[in-house]
Amino acid sequence: MQLHLYGACMRPVKVYVIAFMCSAPPTATGSPSPAAVRAWVRLMRAQRLVLAAIERDLKDADLPPLSWYDVLWELARAEDGRLRPFEIEERTLLAQYNLSRLLNRLEHNRLIRREPFSGDGRGHWVVITDAGRTLRARMWTVYAEAIRREIGDRLSEAEAEELAGLLSRLAATA
Repeated sequence: MQLHLYGACMRPVKVYVIAFMCSAPPTATGSPSPAAVRAWVRLMRAQRLVLAAIERDLKDADLPPLSWYDVLWELARAEDGRLRPFEIEERTLLAQYNLSRLLNRLEHNRLIRREPFSGDGRGHWVVITDAGRTLRARMWTVYAEAIRREIGDRLSEAEAEELAGLLSRLAATA
């Protein structure tokens, strides 16, 4: 099976998932069960489709990609609207090299600014600007509508809670 995922730059990345469906029960070191494989494939498909819909909505609204929102959101909710780059990396799913380039773009667009970190001569704070807060709020209106349409309209409140709980269990082991 071939899945197309999107990296931080929204370039398609081909991922090949090879699933061996067998009737033998799984072992600690053996193959996953058929149900686990189905869950994995469906999780990846759902993630790809929902993210693609959200990215499409943002683009149609002449807004930047979701990765911009993720960084601006983490900064907006941080104390004093500032974080160190490694803290942003920990709170988002962006790799360090992608984050560095994204921070440069955000700074170029005056959505963030960098301030020296007094405790470390080499480090700096990344601080959200008023323009960054405004853009994040604009992006949220589109993002929220997409979440409602892609998740809220397809799942009952109880189903959404159940899914959130199941995904929390997966995320807790990652």
